[in-house]
Amino acid sequence: MTGVDLGAAFPALGTTAVVLVDDPDLLDPARAAVELVIHDVDRACSRFRPDSELVALNARSGRAVAVSPLLFEAVGQALRAARVTNGLVDPTLGRELQEIGYDRNFAEVPPDGPPLVVTLHRRPGWASVQLGAALDTITVPSGVELDLGATAKALCADRAARAAFDAVGCGVLVGLGGDLAVAGPAPDGGWPVRVTDDHAAGPDAPGQDVSLAVGGLATSSVTVRHWTRGDDALHHLLDPATGRPATVVWRTVSVAAASCLDANIATTASMLLGEAAPEWLRERHLPARLVRSDGRVVTVAGWPADDEAGAS
Repeated sequence: MTGVDLGAAFPALGTTAVVLVDDPDLLDPARAAVELVIHDVDRACSRFRPDSELVALNARSGRAVAVSPLLFEAVGQALRAARVTNGLVDPTLGRELQEIGYDRNFAEVPPDGPPLVVTLHRRPGWASVQLGAALDTITVPSGVELDLGATAKALCADRAARAAFDAVGCGVLVGLGGDLAVAGPAPDGGWPVRVTDDHAAGPDAPGQDVSLAVGGLATSSVTVRHWTRGDDALHHLLDPATGRPATVVWRTVSVAAASCLDANIATTASMLLGEAAPEWLRERHLPARLVRSDGRVVTVAGWPADDEAGAS
């Protein structure tokens, strides 16, 4: 999604981490600070590693479980995302994601397979998850599995950018896949970012060049994380009302906000809102670029017009 010479890239959280600094002499300590945050978030929040806190929490559903401050914050932020989006960004869909085949790091998910056997069951929903603030406990309802994939990576980007800035004292950008966070003073003109359907695409991929000076920027897309089972085309953005992949109106949504986490919440909600997304974003004064399935681009709330695709 972005490329600058003064940085490092490495695999992390099932995607690619990018660390950029405004002073090349400070790249190594900045990267070390980022790697430490990523390690801690992965250990706390991963749905795919058997030794994570989240896996242990899900295995003890129906009981109050003492957790680390990091997991407590991550679940609290996921519930905030659900609250501010009226339940669209719902962290209680872990079981449903497994049922449609997203039960491991995406690089290991088979691209096709036999038809799904659909199981209908009642799900209590996000509001039934209980946080015990006095003791840092979380109670997940019986039969529910939390998935923090919609928010934990963005939270990680925000935390990592702050940690790197604290360590080196110069401007820092941290990217985790489509989630970008900045901390400290940006370079003149801001950090250059290439907004595309796929964060791993090269600088010549269809998209738009923008600059990011403060806060965060996130992109949600169905063009990368998709697979088939039988005749069903599936993706990772589930409609909480059905527990199945949402109808695709936008193939990609990018949003800028005060934090990467807030940008991520808005992109995920917009993908699920469909045609209602532009107005929802305008009402919240969130600059955004939305790309329809046929490639037509819509920009709202001050996002610069897309010269390549023709904004409307």
